[in-house]
Amino acid sequence: MNFEAFLFYFFSVILVGAAVAMITVRNPVHAALFLVLTFFTSAALWIMLEAEFLGIVLVLVYVGAVMVLFLFVVMMLDINLARMREGFIRFLPVGIVVAVAMVSVMTLVIVRHFHMEAPERAGADYNNTEALGQILYTEYVYPFEIAAVILLVAIVAAIALTMRRRPGTKAIDPAQQVRITRKGRVRMVDMKSEDKS
Repeated sequence: MNFEAFLFYFFSVILVGAAVAMITVRNPVHAALFLVLTFFTSAALWIMLEAEFLGIVLVLVYVGAVMVLFLFVVMMLDINLARMREGFIRFLPVGIVVAVAMVSVMTLVIVRHFHMEAPERAGADYNNTEALGQILYTEYVYPFEIAAVILLVAIVAAIALTMRRRPGTKAIDPAQQVRITRKGRVRMVDMKSEDKS
């Protein structure tokens, strides 16, 4: 076994262990930290596959932004874990079906991989970012645009959910503030002066 194969199996074992630990631990903060470890080892595997851009994006975007957001949300919200576990048994059959489907698809991919020839190594002047951009904007331009539209709809929906009117909240009407005149802002009161002697 050469050093590259050793590194692949090393990162793969850590990746699978961290993924299993992420879904089995009870503490949500520990689960988020195991997910960070999963992202790091996935990025290492991407870099070993000569997809350096995807590996760096995985670390910068998911570990640097998304996971920090997850940790803030988990630590700021008071999550009732007992209430969350109440529906576990009810959704267990659906979870088993999804798990069996995922394992069967992964098994098919692994079995098919053993019958494929190893791809040739790219040269030193190969730019995977340029190749990724060419594939995204030529062959996969429609799925890429559909994903962008779905993300846009999700952003608009999140803004609409936060901007909905709730009873008991105070809000300022800018149009009413602009329409006000000097008489509406200043009120002159006639008072008698006090005698301080």
